[in-house]
Amino acid sequence: MRWKEQLLTLTPYQPGKTIGEVKRQYGLKDITKLASNENPFGCSKVVLEVLQKAAHFEKYPDGYATEFRFQLAKFLKVQPDQLIFGNGSDEIIQIISRALLDERYNTVMATPTFSQYKHNAIIDGAKSIREIPLIDGEHDLTAMLNAIDDKTNVVWLCSPNNPTGAYIPEDKLINFLNMVPKSTLVVLDEAYYEYVVAEDYYNSIELLKDYQNLIVLRTFSKIYGLASFRVGYGVSHPDVIRALEPARGPFNTNTLGQLVAANAIKDQAFVNSCRKANREGLQQYYDFCEENGLNYFPSQANFILIDFDREGNEVFQYLIERGYIVRSGNALGFPTSVRITVGSKEQNEGLIQLLKEYVSQIKAHS
Repeated sequence: MRWKEQLLTLTPYQPGKTIGEVKRQYGLKDITKLASNENPFGCSKVVLEVLQKAAHFEKYPDGYATEFRFQLAKFLKVQPDQLIFGNGSDEIIQIISRALLDERYNTVMATPTFSQYKHNAIIDGAKSIREIPLIDGEHDLTAMLNAIDDKTNVVWLCSPNNPTGAYIPEDKLINFLNMVPKSTLVVLDEAYYEYVVAEDYYNSIELLKDYQNLIVLRTFSKIYGLASFRVGYGVSHPDVIRALEPARGPFNTNTLGQLVAANAIKDQAFVNSCRKANREGLQQYYDFCEENGLNYFPSQANFILIDFDREGNEVFQYLIERGYIVRSGNALGFPTSVRITVGSKEQNEGLIQLLKEYVSQIKAHS
């Protein structure tokens, strides 16, 4: 068969190890997974109540997500035709790449950042992929601007950035948007938007009024605790959405996903409580790092990247053998670090205790 050449050099997205997989491999009964930036507190009770009444699974989903569309538009204070839905925001990334990238056009992104920007650009045969190194975990917006030319069709911004947790301040983002050519789509990936507490974080929905070449991506997989339902969305100018829609597959968001997402936004008290608990959990890790002289990136997301100055896989292996799954920095562009999802207070305490033991062992042998 004559496969696309670029596919032959790619590997599929590698998610973190599952709890069942770790139990079987290491013979453990209790596993704590803090690897995939999931919400340790689950989802809103409102969602659980709605699920008990769900029915009519023999019918196809609403391909236009009509009810969900109108409820989300009202919640965001935008027009219904400003929304596009995806099987997670990952699919919208794929849709954007499919619609705008081929051998004629290039794309600009930070590095390290979310891997799917580059992955899809390669599959779609982008002319070139211009990766601009982070500076202290943050986007180098000046260098990214300098990389843009008349063949740049998409620029990817991840704020807060995965895997560093750093965000783009409002003044820097606005200056950047003012300089980007109107023919270039700026994708602002806000998967962790609801966790942000920084005072100088921008209001991306308001920015859409002034920048028609901007699309904002968000998801219900993180703070809303609905990762298994795979619902993400993009918000942009109606012309942008209209152009992207033909690249979206029919019935790409399922009936239950639409239902639970529409009801999840009604419980902002749950969102606020998760945000508060997340900040408290981050502080537990900050204190641990300060006490042990470890470098880390202050995070506006629900994870923290800690540099142990050791092979990331080594730290990962030490923890997984003891029942804690985290994410090695080797696969994330930070080979001496691990990325840890912030868990409940008790989960964080258990993991930090193991990390203290690990650090003590290293110091004893150095």
